[in-house]
Amino acid sequence: MNVESVKYMLMVQDMGRALTFYTGVIGLEVGYQSEFWSELKVGDAIVALHGGGAGETDETGLIFQVGDIDEAVREVENGGGQVVSGPSDPPGEPIRLARVADTEGNRFSLDQRR
Repeated sequence: MNVESVKYMLMVQDMGRALTFYTGVIGLEVGYQSEFWSELKVGDAIVALHGGGAGETDETGLIFQVGDIDEAVREVENGGGQVVSGPSDPPGEPIRLARVADTEGNRFSLDQRR
């Protein structure tokens, strides 16, 4: 097997709204865009958005490492997302951590190295 890339897929109810959030707030770049499937890039990583989501809360394993977690949390809120918890300093871990949700109900984490 020759794996060419890894994609992390999120279900979205409103593709336009999700694209605005992930490009304007998170800072990802559009690699491909359509009404039902879009691919957003940061470095070699691809976050794929799949249409047809119900807008329900969905826990994901997605994590974005940021330079300033307090600013990132403010940007998520200002961009229409919500803060679920944090930022906090998990004991024994070298990071500050926040759980947030995008405009589609997908929950993900932001972390910052201490």
